[in-house]
Amino acid sequence: MKRSKVNEILREGDAFIRSFGYVMPPFADWTPDEMKRRRESIGGIVDARLGWDITDYGGGDFDRSGLFLFTVRNGNQDDLKHGRGMLYAEKIMISRRDQVAPMHTHAIKAEDIINRGGGTLCIELFASDADGKIDRTAPVSVPTDGMMRRVDAGGVLRLQLERALRSCPVSGMPSGARRTMC
Repeated sequence: MKRSKVNEILREGDAFIRSFGYVMPPFADWTPDEMKRRRESIGGIVDARLGWDITDYGGGDFDRSGLFLFTVRNGNQDDLKHGRGMLYAEKIMISRRDQVAPMHTHAIKAEDIINRGGGTLCIELFASDADGKIDRTAPVSVPTDGMMRRVDAGGVLRLQLERALRSCPVSGMPSGARRTMC
């Protein structure tokens, strides 16, 4: 992807996020040179891989299969080794209409997916089997806004504005998910 396209996506995404009143963390506005100057004091930001990210998943067609995101928080897997913490991330993600994020799953990370604005978020869901792999036949039970909802394997859950679901890596919970705005 050309740098001019990356810059355009960054500008549009940043404006879109802020249009909903979200206040970005200070490091969101730092230039690469400013990040370099602060390198001694920003280990937590760098180590947790916080900040802007744009991907076309290696396919070269961002408009069809891509994602724009800003990682605000990211859990530390080492905390789990010491019997504390939770592997959890807070990410602001922007999917465009009919832009697909490929199927993926997390072995130990919990996700809250909250539609904060722009349209209806459509999520194709699959459960996990006992080995943590995607089960393409089992129905999925997913907590949405405090209530359990059930969809068939591969069913599409539509999240309206300010609606949320929680995905956790346990059998029967959403494991595989493909997202798009619809």
